Amino acid sequence: MLTSNFCTKRKKVARLEKKLHKNCLKMSQNSWAAAVDVQEATSSQLDFSKKVSGVRGPRNMIGDINGNIMPVKAGNGGWGEERVNLAEQSLLNKLIRRSLVRNRNQVEVLQADPNSPLYSVKTFEELRLKPELLKGVYNMGFNRPSRIQENALPMMLAQPPQNLIAQSQSGTGKTAAFSLAMLSHVNPDNKWTQCLCIAPTYELALQTGQVIEQMGKFCPDVKLAYAIRGNRMERGAKLQQQIVIGTPGTVHDWCTKYKLIDPKKITMFVLDEADVMIATQGHRDQSIRIHRQLPMNCQMLFFSATFEDSVWRFAEQIVPEPNIIRLKREEETLDTIKQFYVNCKEKEDKFTALCNLYGALTIAQAMIFCKTRKMAAWLAESLTKEGHQVALLSGEMTVEQRAAVIERFRSGKEKVLVTTNVCSRGIDVEQVSLVVNFELPVDLDGNADNDTYLHRIGRTGRFGRRGFAVNMVDSQHSMDIIKQIEMHFNRKIIKLDTSNLEEMENLIS
Repeated sequence: MLTSNFCTKRKKVARLEKKLHKNCLKMSQNSWAAAVDVQEATSSQLDFSKKVSGVRGPRNMIGDINGNIMPVKAGNGGWGEERVNLAEQSLLNKLIRRSLVRNRNQVEVLQADPNSPLYSVKTFEELRLKPELLKGVYNMGFNRPSRIQENALPMMLAQPPQNLIAQSQSGTGKTAAFSLAMLSHVNPDNKWTQCLCIAPTYELALQTGQVIEQMGKFCPDVKLAYAIRGNRMERGAKLQQQIVIGTPGTVHDWCTKYKLIDPKKITMFVLDEADVMIATQGHRDQSIRIHRQLPMNCQMLFFSATFEDSVWRFAEQIVPEPNIIRLKREEETLDTIKQFYVNCKEKEDKFTALCNLYGALTIAQAMIFCKTRKMAAWLAESLTKEGHQVALLSGEMTVEQRAAVIERFRSGKEKVLVTTNVCSRGIDVEQVSLVVNFELPVDLDGNADNDTYLHRIGRTGRFGRRGFAVNMVDSQHSMDIIKQIEMHFNRKIIKLDTSNLEEMENLIS
């Protein structure tokens, strides 16, 4: 059975808790990465048998429009517009996507050697895995490879080894793919670290480790260690675990300062969540320092959800002569979503319009987006008083709490989900037939945030079903935003009078 090494001495826990309390007072001056380091130290000592709570940055910091961290303006009391934190979003996706998502994107494969035959597989048996590994795969509920696994696994398992850069969202099976590659790669008879996997936060490292543990359930001679802050190891003692997963700073320390890992013996290096890594202070440079210590023939596997220019530059420094797998960008279609706007004056008018709309439509489930926590809390309370089953999702919740809310909504325990921007991306609930922009999404300059708008209304009309998107307009500026959105998507957004039942029925039929 795979094992993990954790220090659990009570006195250390008490000291770390006291230290955490002091650091909370200083967080306004500390970087987000430093805050994560403190939490790594405390949480890993306390209880690693339980799922971890979310990444918590300094309370006076929020993300900018790109998910970067910036101070909250004085006076808003933390109730201002919420921005998406990339590390939190990635962890949330891992928690809520227990099974593979239905991905319609085509996979594009670019080979380092275009003359090499291109292999893909439709079954796990074709990979000729060890019987105990195949048993572990099926035990996890995987029946056949996902779309990205079909092409990635033959490359990752090829002999001689091939380097790979892959674009893959959470839920497409990429963690299982490189976990399978590492488990297949190691020689259990060699009692030293052979595979090294780096993730940007200790929560993400733990999630990946859990996949490795599950998949390697029937491989008792393969061991796993977590290189995370707080996992104390004796200086100079060589690790016997064949697989190590951790965060860049601690992995770097284990390789250089403590000499627990001999980097020259690493034969497979996996860098996961590269786009999140780049957005996290210091992680990019630490990852490059680790990479420079590895042997020339080490197999490099690089994964990222996005392929921005910064990610490509990073990849070029890490992965020589790579094969490339990426998801062809599917043109986002709005053909299955009818879009409307409703003129309102105050939030109370918006609420009345919403109730009228809800009464006129046959709605399976609805998602309502607000810009601020304060507005979301008010709206959720108001809807609850009207007798609706309402769930509230916002950024002060831990990632685990958010995942629990989403699971309840997905299972139908609540019919309405009121949320801020933290929920605009990546959540697929087939029963959602109505999306309401209670407040329109705008960028930092006050213009229409078209990407966020698309992600929001894309929560309805999923998998070819018909959906409705209704936008609440409360000013001339809001109307200008609607016009900008119409021009950007070349789609007409129709005016809707929610006080006229007959008109509504005609428009939304």
